[in-house]
Amino acid sequence: MRGILLGLLASACVAGSAMAADFASSYAVAGSSPGGGGAYKGKVSVKRTGDGVYQVVWTIGGDKFVGTGIGGPEGLAVGYKSGSDTGIAIYRVTPGGEVEGVWTYQGGTQIGKENWTPN
Repeated sequence: MRGILLGLLASACVAGSAMAADFASSYAVAGSSPGGGGAYKGKVSVKRTGDGVYQVVWTIGGDKFVGTGIGGPEGLAVGYKSGSDTGIAIYRVTPGGEVEGVWTYQGGTQIGKENWTPN
C-alpha cells in the first residue's frame, strides 16, 4: 500500500499543469479512520484556486477540515488541518467517476480510506 501511496503522490506532484484534472465540485464523502477505525460520512467541497491548485473543505459531523491540494491527471494530493490535527490525503478518479483515496494524520502509522461521490 505504501508503494501505491507514494506513486500517487509522485504522479500528482509532477503532472504538467496544462493536463491538470479538474477536481472542483461538491461531493458526498464516506470513509473509515486509520487502522479500520470508525466509519464517517459528510460533505467535501473542492474549489480551484490556481493552475492545478485546489482548496478542499471537508465537513464531517461538527468538524471542519481545510486543505490545500495539487492535482494532475493521475490524482490529487492534499495537506489538511483541523484544530491541532494535520495530515495528508491522496486521491484518484475511478473509471466510474467517483474519487477514492487514502489519508493519515501527521505522525500516523496507518491509513484511512475515503470515497467521494459527486453531488
